[in-house]
Amino acid sequence: MSTVHTDIVTPAGKVYEGDVHMVCVRATSGEMGVLPHHIPIVAPLEIALVRLKHEDENHIDYAAVHGGFIQVSRDKITILSEAAEMKDQIDVKRAEKARTEAEAQLEKLHATSEGYAEAQQKLKRSKLRISTAAIKDSVSEA
Repeated sequence: MSTVHTDIVTPAGKVYEGDVHMVCVRATSGEMGVLPHHIPIVAPLEIALVRLKHEDENHIDYAAVHGGFIQVSRDKITILSEAAEMKDQIDVKRAEKARTEAEAQLEKLHATSEGYAEAQQKLKRSKLRISTAAIKDSVSEA
């Protein structure tokens, strides 16, 4: 198997750097799996889980990526995002607090209210962080 160098970068710096066999992301157009030597593309990303699959198929790294872009060249993949966290770096208590706050905001707002879309995004990011942190490290048999 071959690998491709992959970086996840935020304004605060690199969140991830390594060589992986496959990167799985959710672009705004749908799920996308990128292997080494993929055609060059740039695609906008959803707030979603990113899976970084290594040559050892039992080793997968997980990142909660809060939107942004994926840039693919033949020998490198770069994910650029305003915020991203690797599974083991997620502060679950902080994410649960953010979820509770966002749910409380949404209960008080109407879909057309100022701040509604922002509260929805906050809720989506907090749920992503919580679900990413809860992923078990073992790979299940399909």
